[in-house]
Amino acid sequence: MLSSTVVSVDEPASFSPAAVRAKIPAGISVPWKPHWEYLVPIVTVHGLACLAFLPSYFSWTGLVLGLAGTHFFGTFGINLGYHRLLTHRSLKVPLWLERTFATIALCSLEDTPARWVATHRIHHIHSDEEKDPHSPREGFSWSHVGWLFRRAPDRRTLAFLDKYAHDIIADRYYRYLERHPTSALWIYMAHAALFAAVGLLVGRLAGGDWGSGRQLGASWLVWGVFVRTVLVWHITWSVNSLTHLFGYRTYKTDEDSRNNWFVALVAAGEGWHNNHHHDPASASLQHNWWEIDITYYLILLFKQLGLASDVIQPRHVRRLAHNERPSQPR
Repeated sequence: MLSSTVVSVDEPASFSPAAVRAKIPAGISVPWKPHWEYLVPIVTVHGLACLAFLPSYFSWTGLVLGLAGTHFFGTFGINLGYHRLLTHRSLKVPLWLERTFATIALCSLEDTPARWVATHRIHHIHSDEEKDPHSPREGFSWSHVGWLFRRAPDRRTLAFLDKYAHDIIADRYYRYLERHPTSALWIYMAHAALFAAVGLLVGRLAGGDWGSGRQLGASWLVWGVFVRTVLVWHITWSVNSLTHLFGYRTYKTDEDSRNNWFVALVAAGEGWHNNHHHDPASASLQHNWWEIDITYYLILLFKQLGLASDVIQPRHVRRLAHNERPSQPR
């Protein structure tokens, strides 16, 4: 059974970038209240990731797990699952696969599906305006991570989720995650424990003693979970910050989005951000031959396997297909 809910996300109102910039105050005039729910995990995981600098936590298999996991969890969970599937409904997949992608995303500790989707949809509606949750016009550090540290009560309510992510919380799995706020953290901790346990067993079998097992288990935990989580975070955050500041613009959109080759490289295609803001419904961010979009290629693979359907092509491809369609007899 394919999940069939389709959501149309409006593009930002028609303002020139200069006009929009003039509307935004120099600083956000909201009293600062720390958002401990985000601040504590972000600081803690960054601190744990720093253990990677200690030689006792290094292993080549841990390094490989960290790098491979960055692409796996980031691409399948965040890019494909949270972004193109849940937020923009650029394709349809079986419900079990949709929930699998969402669970993979939870292993990166980037919030629940409903909150992530709602935040990103409001970003598109108010991109680079005052209501944009992470506009770089408030500064690079704000758009990259600072916005997560300030509590925004209006975005923590069920009314907010119902308005911007109604289709998400209509699903009982995603609704459960909202009704049990610690469940996402437990999923993250369970997957971290799995990495450590498998590393422990592999190290025990390969090294012949439990000391070797503990060393490898700790290495897999630090590199395969904590370092990888930090890398996925900063890659995702770079889409919010760098791709609204640096790069080229193929389309004249109503905000400051840019196509950034470096972000596209590390984020499996997400860096072609000007293309995305021009046509947010498209499953592909590749509008020129050199704009490689690994996430889209994976979507096409799932389509070939019969696990994805209704894949939305870029606007110019849709128009071409429409123009080439034979006329109907009168």
